[in-house]
Amino acid sequence: MDSQLIDRILSSVEKPARYMGGELNMTQKTDAELRFALAFPDVYEIGMSHLGSRILYHILNARENTICERVFAPWPDMERALRENGVPLFTLETKCPLADCDVIGFSLLYEMCYTNILTMLELSGLPFRSKERDGSMPLIVCGGPCACNPEPLAPFVDAFLIGDGEELIEEFADAVLKAKQQGWDKLTLLRSIAQIPGIYVPSFYEPVYDETGRFQRMAVIEPDVPHRITRRVVKDLEHAPYIGKPIVPYMSIVHDRIALELFRGCTRGCRFCQAGFIYRPIRERNRETVMEQARELIACTGYDEVSLFSLSSGDYSEIHTLVPEIMDEFEKKRVSISFPSLRIDAFMKDDLERMQSVRKAGLTFAPEAGTQRLRDVINKGVQEEDLLRSAQDAFEAGWNSVKLYFMIGFPTETEEDLLGIADLARKVSALFYSMPKEKRGKGLRLSVSASSFVPKPFTPFQWEPQDTKETLMEKQKFLRAAMKGIRGAEFSYHAPDVSVLEAVFARGDRRLADVMEAAYRYGARFDSWDEHFKPEAWSAAFVETGVLPSDYAHRRREPGEPLPWGHIDMLVTEAYLMRELARANGALTTRDCRGGCNGCFGEKYADYCKV
Repeated sequence: MDSQLIDRILSSVEKPARYMGGELNMTQKTDAELRFALAFPDVYEIGMSHLGSRILYHILNARENTICERVFAPWPDMERALRENGVPLFTLETKCPLADCDVIGFSLLYEMCYTNILTMLELSGLPFRSKERDGSMPLIVCGGPCACNPEPLAPFVDAFLIGDGEELIEEFADAVLKAKQQGWDKLTLLRSIAQIPGIYVPSFYEPVYDETGRFQRMAVIEPDVPHRITRRVVKDLEHAPYIGKPIVPYMSIVHDRIALELFRGCTRGCRFCQAGFIYRPIRERNRETVMEQARELIACTGYDEVSLFSLSSGDYSEIHTLVPEIMDEFEKKRVSISFPSLRIDAFMKDDLERMQSVRKAGLTFAPEAGTQRLRDVINKGVQEEDLLRSAQDAFEAGWNSVKLYFMIGFPTETEEDLLGIADLARKVSALFYSMPKEKRGKGLRLSVSASSFVPKPFTPFQWEPQDTKETLMEKQKFLRAAMKGIRGAEFSYHAPDVSVLEAVFARGDRRLADVMEAAYRYGARFDSWDEHFKPEAWSAAFVETGVLPSDYAHRRREPGEPLPWGHIDMLVTEAYLMRELARANGALTTRDCRGGCNGCFGEKYADYCKV
């Protein structure tokens, strides 16, 4: 590609560092048989913060026969510049046009990034639909948490990689390399990779609908492919490859720090949380391994902040040994520790006091619901006194910035539950201001956010309806009024239009591909960004295609009803999810898996769980 033209383009756009490459620890190869583009359908700042992409980047580039390069969704100014200059979308490492790669692999973290995939394909000169791309074009694959319901994207994607990627990506790369060496056509390659456990090739399956348009079943139309695709699990996380020498960006990114993954999975069983079910079972890394990774990553990056990353880092079995050990070893380097989120029943007062001695970032707690009844419905497993004790511990340790995360729209939610959110925030504020002035810092910054519940596949609430946009707006207005007058508190919430669309795609089927393509033509881009979200584009797309979003977001599914994602096996049984739904309706909690096995995997996968 014309380097001078690219330089002129980069000089004309906002934040050119998003597209430049050349960062510290970047891998740059010039000769390998297999060229893999690791694509993230959002901006650089978000994509470079994704731990999974960093792991895959390291694994693929560690292979002598493979080049792995990065590409991110171009911001609208860059998209416009590429189109005006006739320049295809290119990778950061070597400025290779995406169409010249063998594989383009997208990470699916959020449904509202789907239209960015279409942007990236079009800017690469590639047809949207899998059936329109021949063997001379890159294979388009997807992985990540949203791949557990692949159907809305199925017509665009050649293959989905379901589950943990550390082992699966190597087997996939070997298959593609073999196909390239032996000159296989695309169909032969797809037939080959469909035999790899964890890989779903959607063109070999066809959805069947009844006369009313309801999904009935997924028909297998290719012989010798599995009827169900089972999620891959890395059982030995301790010895799994990690991120090697991570790339250090030139610009600030969302998580601009070292990420140490303590464990994968969760034992809590919050009934709304998809990650808590699709990443089971829990697998921990040894403390010695985490410490060794900390030493290596601090040495090769220069970062002075370490994030202890997991779904619930406070549940790590050696957390109270690990935190002081990191602090002791790196105290002279002024290295601080942060947690993405703390469970409010984690006893960490001593650790908090040590952490604040270096740097006090904000602390985040997630009560999720405002009353104990609703917390029992969602199986949150914490009490109000847990939150207040944790807040008190934080304030006494020197913190004055606390975030509280809630959701609205949960099944069985009442007005009393909404008022409970404001009541909890008021009590936390009162705790801070009841302390002597000399002990409580300059002033409280209490951020209270309320996102909207979205029913997700493979959770006990996957059958439940989402509140309508109008109902969510009424609840937001009610809660905003209830929050008035709480000292030091700021209240925020998410746009209900986006939450409804998220629910549509979370529980959607293949008919949504037509909707997505229509919305893209109407200008849908960066739908997760408030300043770019175009609800009118989506409204027009639903009208044009005749698809009703309410059928996906607001309709209650009956347990046992065929589900578009039913051919994907995420290990947790449907019988277990149905049992959990029944317990939710009775406001009955289920114990933490660490207190005894609850049988979520059933007999078939019982050996997966070693808790």
